Amino acid sequence: MKATEYIWMDGELVPWADAQVHVLTHGLHYGTGVFEGIRAYETDNGAAIFRLTDHMDRLVRSAKAIGIPLDYGVDELVKVSKEVLRVNGLISGYIRPIVFFGTGAMGLNPAGAGVHVAIAAWEWGAYLGEEGLKNGIRVAVSSWRRIGHDAFMPNAKVTGGYVNSVLAKTAAVRAGYDEAILLNAEGVVAEGSGENLFVVRDGIVLTPPTSAGALDGITQDSVRTLLVDAGYDVREATITRTDLYYADELFFTGTAAEVTPVREVDDRAVGTGNPGPVTRFAQKAFMDTVTGQNERHADWLEYA
Repeated sequence: MKATEYIWMDGELVPWADAQVHVLTHGLHYGTGVFEGIRAYETDNGAAIFRLTDHMDRLVRSAKAIGIPLDYGVDELVKVSKEVLRVNGLISGYIRPIVFFGTGAMGLNPAGAGVHVAIAAWEWGAYLGEEGLKNGIRVAVSSWRRIGHDAFMPNAKVTGGYVNSVLAKTAAVRAGYDEAILLNAEGVVAEGSGENLFVVRDGIVLTPPTSAGALDGITQDSVRTLLVDAGYDVREATITRTDLYYADELFFTGTAAEVTPVREVDDRAVGTGNPGPVTRFAQKAFMDTVTGQNERHADWLEYA
């Protein structure tokens, strides 16, 4: 990560190195925070932040879900995100808003703890590598199961819940893979460690529903819309591990991953072992949209 000059924290811009918290911060000990990941892209009209308001809406919903009082509304968070991008001189990059309980309480009950809100931005390239975007990545089905609705809120972006993803991701990387796919407690596909998943078989495009433990992904929704616009049959469906092996194409979507092809699952080639036509179309349609080349969904871009 390359440091930028400023981070907005609790109402003011502070130097990157000064954006710090106390060691007894509640969110550090118990994972009581929520966050978002947002990308900005260079376009002919300047830096465009992709679906910024939708991401901030989800941040506010996540905070409500775990009971963090938030004094800032969506409009103000949107305004600050644009400011952070500008003051750091970024024409593209990654934006990370985070809301978490601070000091004032220790123990599982956060009552009495203050609330911190921060927004940072920095340059960030392809999350799963340029080679992965071009030729696809190798993934493994994780032995770790996706956290379920009976024990947590997998559809909220809560910091503590991502330990589940960290375990899956690090185990996959240690075993020589690029990424992991998590099944839920019922043994059906939920998502990647930090991405939504699409499966293509016999011309039909499938993606797991939030009820399976998948995040209600904003990039997922965008890619689904672009595919439907182009006439593809896209459905939410229950996906089994065997379905992954039978797939003609697989690809991940996410703010960090963008649209990343999957070429192998559990050492089995996906289709021909190369990114397929639906995946390639999704990649191009998405990148054309976020860089302002496709005006059909120009309302998804918010300029800094």
